[in-house]
Formats: sequence, C-alpha cells, structure tokens
Amino acid sequence: MTGHKGNIIAELTADHREVEELFDSFKALAPDDPRQRRNVADQFTMELVRHSVAEERYLYPAVREHVPGGGPMADKELADHRKVEELLKRIESADTTDPRFGDLAAEVIDEVTAHVKDEEENLFPALLEACPQDYLFELGDKIRAAKKTAPTRPRPGASAEDKLAVGLVNRSPSRHRSTVSGIQGPLQLAMIRGECRQPRCYCRAAPAEVEPLRSPPTRA
Repeated sequence: MTGHKGNIIAELTADHREVEELFDSFKALAPDDPRQRRNVADQFTMELVRHSVAEERYLYPAVREHVPGGGPMADKELADHRKVEELLKRIESADTTDPRFGDLAAEVIDEVTAHVKDEEENLFPALLEACPQDYLFELGDKIRAAKKTAPTRPRPGASAEDKLAVGLVNRSPSRHRSTVSGIQGPLQLAMIRGECRQPRCYCRAAPAEVEPLRSPPTRA
C-alpha cells in the first residue's frame, strides 16, 4: 500500500480496497490458526496506520481548508481514526488464542468499513468538487510520499507530524535509530523534532522530509 497512481482520491480508494482484501483474508481464517491470524492482523494494522497517517497529514487539512463545512467533516474522520488506532493498539498486545482477539478484530473491521463508506460517499466527492485536478494529483503524490515514511505501529494520540517523524527516524542509519528508539515519550519526540545534540544527526532532516500543503490554484 505504499503507492499506486493517480490523484489523492484514486490513491486512497485503492488503499481501501487492499485493506478490505486483508479483512476478507482474516475472516476466512480458522480460529484455531493463531499464527496466521496474527500475521494477517499485523498486516492490516501496518497498512491502516500508514494510510491513516497520510490522510491526517494531507487529506483532512485540505478538506478543512477548501471544502465548505469541511471542518466538522474532518473532525469526524479524525475521531474515527483515533477509535480505530486505539483498537489496533489493543490487538497488537492481545493473545491470538484469546476469544477477545477475534472480537477486537471484528470491531476494527466494522469501524473501518463504516469509515471508508463515509469517506467515499461524502468526503471524497466534496473534495473533488472543491479542488482542481492538478491540486488533487499533487496531493496524491504527497500521500504516496508520506506512506513511504509513515510508521507501521499504532500511536494513539500522537499528531500526524510526530508519527511521520518517528517513521523517518525508524528508517535512519542503525546507530542513531537505536539511540532514539531506546528513549520513549517527550524526550524521544524532542530528538525526532531536531533538538538532538548529536552533530549531523539524521533526525534534524526529518521535518523537512514532510512536504507542506499549498493552496490549490483557483478554478478558471
């Protein structure tokens, strides 16, 4: 799910279809196959986290800025993300032999299915109406770039910028990555944001890797 082609709507819709395939794979597994259930759950967790971070960084700010009434619309989708990410965090530590593991996965599937339906039926058409195609294609490129550097584990409560910074550090040279990953909480984020004292530190470049949004060109 790191990248397809097309504008932001085509890119995110293709992601949705891939996640639905993973959900179908999970539902087809027998409850007495804990290893495969864990493998598929880990896979849809990684894909959902990458997808949601990219949406939070580029899709929802664009909706908030350019779609009439986009603020409440974006707020609702962000609330959906927070709920799903909290569920994914619980799945991450759950025992696959526990019946509650299946219940958590089913809840994720239900929440994501409803979220996808809302985006595709309401948010995407509103964005398509509000913005010109070249801007939507630019956002598609930014979404693809963000997914390449996004983290793959849920971090409920963190901002999209902090999640992307963590993802960049996790892809940094191994010596400094181990230094940062061994520190948790505010100090870790301070290092990620470029306040690390190590000279020529990779994390100093992290914020620059995340492209800012620009306003779309005015429609003719």
